[in-house]
Amino acid sequence: MTDYPDIVYEVKDRIALVTLNRPDKLNAWTAAMETSVKRAIADATRDDDVRAIVITGAGRGFCSGADMGLLQSIGPKGERRELRDDAASVTVPTSNLGPSLEGNYKSRFGYLFSVPKPIIAAINGPCAGIGLVFTLFCDLRFASHEAKFTTAFAQRGLIAEHGISWLLPRLTGSANALDVLLSARKFNAEEAQRIGLVNRAFAHDDFMDNVMAYSRQLAGTVSPRSMAVMKAQVWKSWFQDFNDALQIADAEMTKSFGSEDFKEGVAHFVEKRAPKFSGR
Repeated sequence: MTDYPDIVYEVKDRIALVTLNRPDKLNAWTAAMETSVKRAIADATRDDDVRAIVITGAGRGFCSGADMGLLQSIGPKGERRELRDDAASVTVPTSNLGPSLEGNYKSRFGYLFSVPKPIIAAINGPCAGIGLVFTLFCDLRFASHEAKFTTAFAQRGLIAEHGISWLLPRLTGSANALDVLLSARKFNAEEAQRIGLVNRAFAHDDFMDNVMAYSRQLAGTVSPRSMAVMKAQVWKSWFQDFNDALQIADAEMTKSFGSEDFKEGVAHFVEKRAPKFSGR
């Protein structure tokens, strides 16, 4: 059995659930947590039974940012005195479906874009700093009405790190991105939804029920192959012009016509039954 320090990993109903598990510290980010998350994502990617991945936090928070012990261990030249982070040694499988993202996202969390399965951040509570950055590399973000957000960096004397200066404006627009980066102010789930940071906000009492219901819809009603190709198309498009994207779409459509999932997609509709997609 794989060991996952600082997280809990479980699979049910074709959904891999990754729970950041330091509730007494509002799930503050650690080197062990980063390695465990990457290992869990790798395991979920390899598992053919997993169709969607959900990441959330234990207790009342999602992730309060980097553990203060780690921040205090950073020397004046950026050197770190904590134990070496092993996340770089974890290999996450990639897919040959859709356009390649190799070389496009070299950030520490860029591997999430290459995972051929949808990744959903279920933001159940406070989400700050590197915790917020991490969610930007997820494909979808849902928030509880009790979630609070802050970039936090400016209040720590830091800058927009790990790619947030590139990712955030593409979701919220540059004015909103600069607002929350420069001020480091706290804002709620309603505002996060309004500016496009999260897809949807739910009442806290049935938050995870709604997230898991959506995830089950992805896991049970649509083609895994289609999801993998479309995810790659979207994340590749930020590095393409329209004609490049259109050329890839035309080529991928032809490939789709020869797939098992296309045949099943037509068959289950005609036969008026639930789909049985294979992902091939």
